[in-house]
Amino acid sequence: MNRKISFGLILVISFFCISSSFAQDKKLTLEDIYENRVYNAKGFGPVRWMKDNRGYSTLENNAAVKGSDIVVYDAANGSRKVLVEAKQLIPAGTGKPLAIADYIWSEDNSKLLVFTNTRKVWRQNSRGDYWVLNLANGKLTQLGKGLEEATLMFAKFSPDAGRVAYVSKLNIYVEEISSGIITKLTKDGGDNIINGTFDWVYEEELGDLDGFRWSPDGKDIAYWQSDTKGVGTFYMINNVDSNYSVPIPLPYPKVGTDNSAVKVGVVSATGGATKWFDVPGDPRNNYLARMDYIPGSEEVMIQQLNRLQNTNTVWVGNTKTMALKNILTDKDDAFLDIHDNIVWLDKVQAFTWTSEKDGWMHLYKVSRDGKNMQLITKGDFDVVNINCIDPAGGFVYYIASPDNFTQRYLYRSRLDGTGKAERVSPANMAGQHSYQISDNAKYAIHSFENSTTPRRISLIDLSTHKEIKLLEDNAALKTKFDELGLKDKEFFKVDIGDVVLDGWMIKPKNFDPQKKYPLLFFVYGEPAGSTVQDNWGTGDNLWHQYLSNELGSIVISIDNRGTRVPRGRDFRKIIYRQIGLMAADDQAKAAKKIFSTYSFIDDKRVGIWGWSGGGQMTLHCMFRHADVYKTGIAVSFVALQTLYDNIYQERYMGLPKDNEYGYREGSPLTHAGKLKGNLMIIHGTGDDNVHYQNFEMLANELIRNNKLFSMMSYPMRDHSIRQGKNTTLHMRRTMEKFWKDNL
Repeated sequence: MNRKISFGLILVISFFCISSSFAQDKKLTLEDIYENRVYNAKGFGPVRWMKDNRGYSTLENNAAVKGSDIVVYDAANGSRKVLVEAKQLIPAGTGKPLAIADYIWSEDNSKLLVFTNTRKVWRQNSRGDYWVLNLANGKLTQLGKGLEEATLMFAKFSPDAGRVAYVSKLNIYVEEISSGIITKLTKDGGDNIINGTFDWVYEEELGDLDGFRWSPDGKDIAYWQSDTKGVGTFYMINNVDSNYSVPIPLPYPKVGTDNSAVKVGVVSATGGATKWFDVPGDPRNNYLARMDYIPGSEEVMIQQLNRLQNTNTVWVGNTKTMALKNILTDKDDAFLDIHDNIVWLDKVQAFTWTSEKDGWMHLYKVSRDGKNMQLITKGDFDVVNINCIDPAGGFVYYIASPDNFTQRYLYRSRLDGTGKAERVSPANMAGQHSYQISDNAKYAIHSFENSTTPRRISLIDLSTHKEIKLLEDNAALKTKFDELGLKDKEFFKVDIGDVVLDGWMIKPKNFDPQKKYPLLFFVYGEPAGSTVQDNWGTGDNLWHQYLSNELGSIVISIDNRGTRVPRGRDFRKIIYRQIGLMAADDQAKAAKKIFSTYSFIDDKRVGIWGWSGGGQMTLHCMFRHADVYKTGIAVSFVALQTLYDNIYQERYMGLPKDNEYGYREGSPLTHAGKLKGNLMIIHGTGDDNVHYQNFEMLANELIRNNKLFSMMSYPMRDHSIRQGKNTTLHMRRTMEKFWKDNL
């Protein structure tokens, strides 16, 4: 009996040891991250709240016909209804359902617009084919018959859902759904004229893609027209797809050069001549950044940014008389950002407006004539983004984080400006929250995550924040992640004297505080983003975990002043006219403070890497702070600030003729001769955003200064360097080898 018990114990102990050994041996690999996608988080959707706000539609796989059903769930009782079966989306004679890239309901939910067979324009897949499904009779109709395949862009229903307008090959069309009759509204599109959409820089820097609007009564269409004549053409060279190189022309306005001339006009939806608004100012030195109809009216609101982007002039234009009236002018001593938070209130006698005029990003209520401006979201905090404005309920719901700049929570404030901001997100869920809220603010699709918790998505009752239905918890991913036995990302603060900065740190899983470890910094540092966020994926989380353990190193990231974090206007805009200068100095000061704070860091083995703006910051740190950083990798970087596009660079730097010092000293190329450590530069030759020209100019300057360095070019890859088989894995392997050889 005793022998049997002992033998049983031996089996249990043996099993436990084998299991523990297996768990310890579970290893994070680059193949699993980038090729096998083992650690990819699952999402949910896309979701469309239905017009009645009682339920939401989403896509679900239909294995039988190898397509997607569009289903509707009732938010209150959870009942499921298949609204559109995949078989209803099978065009005659094909036998295959349409692959849904996007879908749009008509205003009355009676018709469905399906976007499919998409193609890339600039950096987005914004052209393709559109089909209309009539839910009443099941008829599936392709739009644009007779036009070139996959050339339709931004199709949208008329208010009565009887017609669809779209852009094809730079002209605007209206098609009657029942008859298929197509009316071409503009005829001059092509060459240098763009109707109903935008050039590269408007899309990239102002977020303008869809360039036309139906009037509320469906009688007219207001649209943008761009004339690219005079805009400099940058040529990318394709050397890999034929025996002879193929130049790829890209109208791209670099710093200090001419922009497209942009104007806004109105044309009848049945055809005819366009009437143009005479907006004051040189159209090549001002930006018509936004235009929308005012609900229920014949007027449009136009937002005009000046070239320096420190003044936003708001015009109301009458589409019948073409008269313009300036109702609001927002100014800043540094720069302004465009916001899409305008909702009309009080029977269209007031509208919401976002501004930093009191030092914080807040929402205001402005009278229609612009004479009265009332603060809605009060307090010493920034509104990160507006989620829902509910006039009936009297609240605005928005994301903010007054107490922890690395996290995000839902708050609400009264639209009448009374009372204090109320936190809606639960106190026991520390991390980042996002919401897709129904128009009546009764329900929401809620997503929650933090640095150790992959995204958890659920349907909630917004008034109580109670979960109605779990949609995705990524529990399997969490289990796989935990099996790796990795150290949690640690958040900390570093005081550099002028300011206290946020940072995070990753340690190898066998960390010993008595040892000395090399240190690798991950940096971005520019106004467009932030790396220090308490979420699942910011900053290539698994890549840095992999490097920490493979290199036996500490990995750290710091958000310097000027990054996009909710710390007030002064924190974000202190870097005005000195991009690359203060930020790199902040990074170096933070590094030195970290050296003196943590005894386990070897300050003789310090590396830094970054992508895009982070690549530029890496170069500044390597060149100008060689006493701190010994090894660096710069990816897809700007080497000379005047090589980048004018909207982005001039927003933060001003005009080159007025800021010669800033442009010169803020360009890594100026300091290339100061390189002392080990540097690798990486770029895609097909980068339409930060041109390969930056790579070649920097390489040339390093050679001129007799500086040895490593380099890797990826043929015809764009700014993301991910096109083509094995590209991502190859690049990460290349970086890993460089770190192992040099760090």
